[in-house]
Amino acid sequence: MSFKDFTYVSQPGRVVFGQGAVSKLEEEIVLLGAKRALVLSTPDQRQQAERIAQMLGPRAVGIFDKAVMHVPIESAREAREVARKLGADCAIAIGGGSTTGLGKAIALDSGLPILAIPTTYAGSEMTPVYGLTEAGIKRTGKDPRVLPKTVIYDPELSLSLPVGLSITSGINAIAHAAEGLYAQDGNPVMSLLAEEGIRALAQGLRHLVDSPQDIAARSDCLYGAWLCGTVLGNVGMALHHKLCHTLGGSFNLPHAPTHTVVLPHAIAYNALATPEAAKRIARALGCEGENAGQALYDLAASLGAPLTLQELGMKESDLERATEIALANPYWNPRPIERGAIRELLQNAFEGNRPE
Repeated sequence: MSFKDFTYVSQPGRVVFGQGAVSKLEEEIVLLGAKRALVLSTPDQRQQAERIAQMLGPRAVGIFDKAVMHVPIESAREAREVARKLGADCAIAIGGGSTTGLGKAIALDSGLPILAIPTTYAGSEMTPVYGLTEAGIKRTGKDPRVLPKTVIYDPELSLSLPVGLSITSGINAIAHAAEGLYAQDGNPVMSLLAEEGIRALAQGLRHLVDSPQDIAARSDCLYGAWLCGTVLGNVGMALHHKLCHTLGGSFNLPHAPTHTVVLPHAIAYNALATPEAAKRIARALGCEGENAGQALYDLAASLGAPLTLQELGMKESDLERATEIALANPYWNPRPIERGAIRELLQNAFEGNRPE
């Protein structure tokens, strides 16, 4: 086997994985050298945040439960101020990408160490990537300061995640690995993790549809999300992520469902330029020899996932503007970004057409 030249840099971080792993939370805070933790969550996950605060007792100095999608700059500033006033020396982000994203925004400005407890399969806890939305435009960046110091993966905490949200969260994670397979700065180590991550998530999600409380299936999904998130944290992304950042940040579409709808079309767009990546995606999905874009579409359809941007709240009249925003500052992509083709891709995603 021969490899192209590559550079591999491992991201620092500690992972605690297993059923009941959340019981080790206080021990992990001590290892960080911290004493005063601010617990972060969305409003809907306030109950889980309270459970965490109760577990920690006096080590928890407060709860900030205003995490929302796409991390508006206003909520990030408010959270930073709350952390400062309470004298917090670490933050615990329990939940999905929105809560982890808020923790990263705090760390970016203050250097406060973050401990993440994912309850979804977003994978953002394994990346130094952050996103902030200001004046309707979402900007992203990379900074090692935002990478959580410790991540606790406990499949029991994802049992309450509804099946529909589990599916879109899982396909969102698959998107990280799928684009990692043709990343400009990819390497064989990340490609191995990407293919295994896609395989584990597809397997876990298929079992969850019939058995939502199957702890083994939840473990498969968390394991896959960890691997896919690691890929996202180590290599650059391309067209798919640019489109989803545009649709989410500028049109306020829900993050994971948008990834779910767009992914088959973006992978199909790049398939001819990335035949090896397409082959590995199809193989990981158990569809070796098939079209990768179609295999991803069929997976989403079989799981009952959303298939159209229209059902997510996108207006057809906004597709032109979305195209212009996506073209204004495009990410690197293995296939040239062509305006007409991108507009057609968005139309197909809007209508939910199976990729050709």
